[in-house]
Amino acid sequence: ALLVLVISFLLLMQTRTEEPFQFHVNSAHKQVREAQRSALEPLQAFHHESCLDFPSVLQKYLFYLDQPIPAQLLLYPPPFGFKGLKGKVENLLTLPQSLSEQEAAGKCRRCVVVGNGGVLKGLELGQQIDSFHTVIRLNSGPLGKHTGDVGNRTSIRMSYPEGTPLRWADTDPHSVFVAVIYKGVDLSWISGMIRKLGVTFWDWFFFWQRVPQEIPLDPSRFRLLNPDVLRQTALDFLEYPKPRWRLWGWDQNVPTLGVTALSLASLLCDEVSLAGFGYNLSQQGAPLHYYDSLPTRVMQQQNMHNVDKETQFLHRLVREGVVSDLTGGIHCSFCSS
Repeated sequence: ALLVLVISFLLLMQTRTEEPFQFHVNSAHKQVREAQRSALEPLQAFHHESCLDFPSVLQKYLFYLDQPIPAQLLLYPPPFGFKGLKGKVENLLTLPQSLSEQEAAGKCRRCVVVGNGGVLKGLELGQQIDSFHTVIRLNSGPLGKHTGDVGNRTSIRMSYPEGTPLRWADTDPHSVFVAVIYKGVDLSWISGMIRKLGVTFWDWFFFWQRVPQEIPLDPSRFRLLNPDVLRQTALDFLEYPKPRWRLWGWDQNVPTLGVTALSLASLLCDEVSLAGFGYNLSQQGAPLHYYDSLPTRVMQQQNMHNVDKETQFLHRLVREGVVSDLTGGIHCSFCSS
């Protein structure tokens, strides 16, 4: 009887129809963006007193060859630390990695974190995004036919196994893949990607959706995010409670990858801008991403991230001028209402 009930529910979900959301770009929004482009040079966003020593901060927040694991990173399990995984991490850090000339360049860095929000669609910000020194992209956000809106340069692509593109499309020769570890098997996966060994049969059981079998980058182009970045984002910036052990799942104290990437950018860069951030939950049929028709209400169905708390945090940063919001999805200072 239970099986029949489940099948009936699935059939009902498949036959459910909705009015398609009519997507359009606000012309005033787009015109004001055109007028503001010249004002963004130089950006008055996140700014340090002097230029950061880029190689040193990279080595602090993105793990490199032969770096010792700080003791505080062994206090918590993933995603807030490496508790119980010290041997795996040390084994991974023996793989060859190098600092490129582009990364080592001694200059103040203007960075943009490109989210995957539907607000990017139709704004034609691609050329402006490509003009930044460092372009950080998230998960499987595609380029291709979307380059007019999102650009075609990728300095850093941050992701975890299930979020990584199944088919690698970044053509930038300087691209770096930064792995974010949410669970122990993610370390095995990134090790397989670096060593070109693919995914083991046993590991497949621990992923909640299909993951790539390969990432066609040289081993020197991989990095491992220091989980302290994620922990600081959760506990210090968002003021979530300390992680606690649960039999299954997480409390809503795991930051989204977008806010984690913003935290990393603020540590690596002298000026930080955002594009493609912000969820319009009042328009639940609006597209969640710029590249598909998935509705925004999906974000209300997940239980890992506290979207409301993050939205308040981002709104405050943009309103106070700490970061710049190029697409106006967080706090639109150039919108009419």
